[in-house]
Amino acid sequence: MTSTTNAGPESAGPEQAAPEVTDGSRPRIQGPLRRLLLWFLPGTLSIYVLWGAIPTILLPLQVEEIDPALKVANLALATTIGAFAAMVAQPIAGRISDRTRTRYGRRAPYLVGGALLGGLALIALGFSSSLMLITLCWVLVQISFNIVQGPFTAILPDRVPAAVRGTFAAVIGSMTMLGAIGGAILASSLAESIPVAYLLLAGFAIVVLTGFVIANPDRDNRGEPAQPFHVRSFLSTFWVNPIAHPDFFWAFTGRLLLYTGYFSVSGYLLYLLQDYIGLGEDAVGLVPLVTAAGLPAIVLSIAISGPWSDRVGRRKPFVVASSLLVGAALIVPWVWPTLEGMIAFSVLAGLGFGAFQAVDTALVSQVLPSEHAHGKDLGVVNIAATLPQTLAPAVAGSIVLLFGFAALFPFAMVLSVLGAIAVLPIRSVR
Repeated sequence: MTSTTNAGPESAGPEQAAPEVTDGSRPRIQGPLRRLLLWFLPGTLSIYVLWGAIPTILLPLQVEEIDPALKVANLALATTIGAFAAMVAQPIAGRISDRTRTRYGRRAPYLVGGALLGGLALIALGFSSSLMLITLCWVLVQISFNIVQGPFTAILPDRVPAAVRGTFAAVIGSMTMLGAIGGAILASSLAESIPVAYLLLAGFAIVVLTGFVIANPDRDNRGEPAQPFHVRSFLSTFWVNPIAHPDFFWAFTGRLLLYTGYFSVSGYLLYLLQDYIGLGEDAVGLVPLVTAAGLPAIVLSIAISGPWSDRVGRRKPFVVASSLLVGAALIVPWVWPTLEGMIAFSVLAGLGFGAFQAVDTALVSQVLPSEHAHGKDLGVVNIAATLPQTLAPAVAGSIVLLFGFAALFPFAMVLSVLGAIAVLPIRSVR
C-alpha cells in the first residue's frame, strides 16, 4: 500500500507551500522549498555527527579507560541499553508530534526542546567517569536526540513532493555520511579532550536545529482537529501490520539488515584497528584516515544516485545494487587484514552505502502506511537506521567474544545481501 504523501497546500504552511509545477510532472525546487533543502544540510549533519563521534570513538575511549581488559563487554552493555532507549524514544516522539498542535506547528517544539535536553546530557556524558554514569548519560543522549530525529525526519513527507524526494534524500544521505565521518574525525582529533568534544557537539546541535526551525517555520496548526486519543492506538506505536502494509515491512527489514551489517564493522572501527589490524595505540590517529578515505566515493555516489533515481522514476534497483556493493566491500578486510585493506573497504563501502542513503530515504517515504502519521511511521522505520548504529557494537561485541574479530566480516556480509533481497518484494515502488 502506498501512502499519498505529496506535500500540497493543505499540508504545507505559508512558508512551505507546494512548489510550482512547470513541466507537468516534476516541481521546481525554488523559494521556500529550496531554503528547506539547504537547511537540511546542517540540520541532518548536526544529528549524525553525534552518531559518528560518540559510538565510534568517544564512548569506546571512555569505556576503555575504565577497564581495558573488559572494554568489549562493557561497551556492548552500554550501547545495548542505549539502543533500547533509542528504539522506544523515536517512534513515541513521532507519534506525539503527529498529534501536537501549536502556533509553531507539529515538529518544531521537539527539534528545539530535544536539542536542548540532549545538549545538557552530552555535557554530562563528557564528565562521566564510571560505567554506570556513562551508560545513564548515553541513554539520556539517545532519548533526547531521538526525540529530535523522529519529528525531523517526518518533515520530508510533510513538506516535500514525492517527485523530488530523491534529490532531498541525496542531501540527507550525504549529510548522514558526512556526519558519521566528520564526527569520527572530530572525536579522534579531540581524543585527549573528551569533555571539549562533547561541548562542541552539544553547541552545534542546539544552534543548528534552532536555526532550522527559525528559517523554515511551519504554520500555526492549533485550529486543526486532532484525532481522538485511544490507548490501543498509542500502544500500537511500535507496530505496523506487515500483512496490511507489506511494502513498509519490507522497506523496514531491508534497512535494518543493511545497517546492522554495516555498523557492526564501522561501529567497531577503533577496536578493529587496534586489535584486528594490530595498530595498537596508533589506531586512534588513523581512524580519520580510514573514514575519510571513503568520503569522495560517498559524495560521488550520492550526487549521482539520488537525482538519477528521480529522473528514471525507479528506486529499487539502486537500493538492491548498493546493498550488494556494501556486502562485496566487506570481503576485502576479511581476506586482507591490513590498514590498506580497511581503506579499500572504506572506499568501496562508501560507494554502496552512499547510494543506499540517497535513494532508500525516498523509497521509504513512498511506502508510509498513513498520510496522517508521518512522524509515527518514520519513527518506526527509523528504528531500522538508528538502532543498528547503537546496537551493532553490542552485537559485534558478542561475535568478537565468541569467534574473534575476523567473524564480523562474513556476518555483516550476509546481512547486507539479505538486505538487498528484502527490497525485492516491494510492489508499490519500482
